[in-house]
Amino acid sequence: MESALTTTPPVFCANSSARADLPLAVGPAISTALPKLSEFACMSLVATLICNPANPALDTTIVDGALAVLPSPGTAQWLFDEVAVDIPFDYQVKSPDDIKAIETRLQAARGDLPIDIVVQPVAVRRKKLFLADMDSTMIGQECIDELADFAGLKAHVAGITERAMRGEIEFEPALRERVALLKDLPVGVVDEVLAKRITPTPGGRELVMTMRANGAYTCLISGGFTLFTNAVAAMIGFQENRANQLGIENGKLTGEVIEPIVGRAAKLSTLIELTESFDLDDIDTLVTGDGANDLGMIQAAGLGVAYHAKPAVAAAAAARIDYGDLTALLYAQGYRRDEFAD
Repeated sequence: MESALTTTPPVFCANSSARADLPLAVGPAISTALPKLSEFACMSLVATLICNPANPALDTTIVDGALAVLPSPGTAQWLFDEVAVDIPFDYQVKSPDDIKAIETRLQAARGDLPIDIVVQPVAVRRKKLFLADMDSTMIGQECIDELADFAGLKAHVAGITERAMRGEIEFEPALRERVALLKDLPVGVVDEVLAKRITPTPGGRELVMTMRANGAYTCLISGGFTLFTNAVAAMIGFQENRANQLGIENGKLTGEVIEPIVGRAAKLSTLIELTESFDLDDIDTLVTGDGANDLGMIQAAGLGVAYHAKPAVAAAAAARIDYGDLTALLYAQGYRRDEFAD
């Protein structure tokens, strides 16, 4: 496939002729980056079309369709042939809600093809702080459900987990209830679960190591347990991990989780704490997760991404990845495939 690389347009433009009939948006990433100018300010934005590298779906016909619906588009820039492409464009942004309309038009042009779409300002696109959920995000499993399987309670516990992740029940009491069911389970079961059942999500190590190679700080923040996050963080390459601690006595789980619980509020607090400690702005941050307890930090981030997420989370996030693997978060930052580290 032909590659076309061009220089990205400036962040703001003087031309105010871009169409203003597109009422729609992306949330914190846009609101943080909006200029404090008049409502006629014209911004340089970028639409990134991404698919799973295991199922390439992009071609020039699709790109041409996207170009046809974007206001004042520039030349398409391939980040990885058939997998990811940037299309820069200028648009007269009056509110954060304007951007989603453009996403809607692109989604209509995409049809049913397995292609993710992320629209955001070009400015401050490469992030300096990355926070990620673990279960069903950086790994493919829910660790507590796998532990419960050894107690013969996986179906019951998994049902509670699903309801909590959908936001149907409060996370903290749901966690206490599930952990209580694990009482007297030998702690050695954790090593067996890690060895036999836990699989990293494709693209996760490339995501973390590429961001680290470009100066970003990375933190795995989980409502799960340190017995898992310590191992998973080391495997994937995170510099820090935070999670809940399980009570252990005489080599067995006590059925209790040590308070305070790492849930939605603690995840958001971690984002705020690390942003301030590194003297960063909100726009410098990238967050991803899939469940309701991730939504606070997702909505507060410069770019918050719902990754293969529960419906309510995907609907509320600034960006969503439904088809791609975790390298999609690199393409969303404008990294080319040949820039990836591992």
